[in-house]
Amino acid sequence: CNETVALHLALLALGISEGDEVIVPTLTYIASVNAIKYTGATPIFVDSDNETWQMSVSDIEQKITNKTKAIMCVHLYGHPCDMEQIVELAKSRNLFVIEDCAEAFGSKYKGKYVGTFGDISTFSFFGNKTITTGEGGMVVTNDKTLYDRCLHFKGQGLAVHRQYWHDVIGYNYRMTNICAAIGLAQLEQADDFISRKREIADIYKKNINSLVQVHKESKDVFHTYWMVSILTRTAEEREELRNHLADKLIETRPVFYPVHTMPMYSEKYQKHPIAEDLGCRGN
Repeated sequence: CNETVALHLALLALGISEGDEVIVPTLTYIASVNAIKYTGATPIFVDSDNETWQMSVSDIEQKITNKTKAIMCVHLYGHPCDMEQIVELAKSRNLFVIEDCAEAFGSKYKGKYVGTFGDISTFSFFGNKTITTGEGGMVVTNDKTLYDRCLHFKGQGLAVHRQYWHDVIGYNYRMTNICAAIGLAQLEQADDFISRKREIADIYKKNINSLVQVHKESKDVFHTYWMVSILTRTAEEREELRNHLADKLIETRPVFYPVHTMPMYSEKYQKHPIAEDLGCRGN
């Protein structure tokens, strides 16, 4: 069980399938996009907002077609997307909203937790996440129909009316009791973990060289800083900085490369300049 299968399960519950399109940011971890492909649907990439690094609402609007079924919001690095505008747009076009909260456990948009805006949302409990079960994921929804469909698909398609009768092709997407127990224990410490992450982010903001920009917390959001991320002035400066820190035994990692630049998703030539720039300079 993990957040990749949680995303797959959420998409299945919504009935996403071949011929459908799902709008997704290109600047995201690959799992968000792969889960869409698992269903046979087509991921439609959108560019990023230069200030927040989240998916561009204006680009979303331009990419909606008569095949679009859902918008997948990815709250990248712990900063929420502009959920008010996205939900309003989705409602006006009769689209589902999926929230990928893998990196944003505890983050808030206008005082409301991420994961509570969409029709269905997913979380990750991988070892490097804010709370962890070693490996794990979760699907949440307030919709009883979607909830029942998730239960149905994740338990090998077992019918509710007859023992050991399977009426759909399902999956073994169950979390073990031991992992769940670890997760509940982690949940009790979540506020402390998030507070410490924000303290560390503040240390970077106060002490880092002015030539390097720390990922900002926008107005009306609560950023949980899953990983403190920075922008250098150029791609070359990023590599120089990474090499310097490696010499000091300080590990760093680049911002995700935009998915539309990867071999299996680059068949159709696309340009998403802001995401590409962030992918080159981000760390």
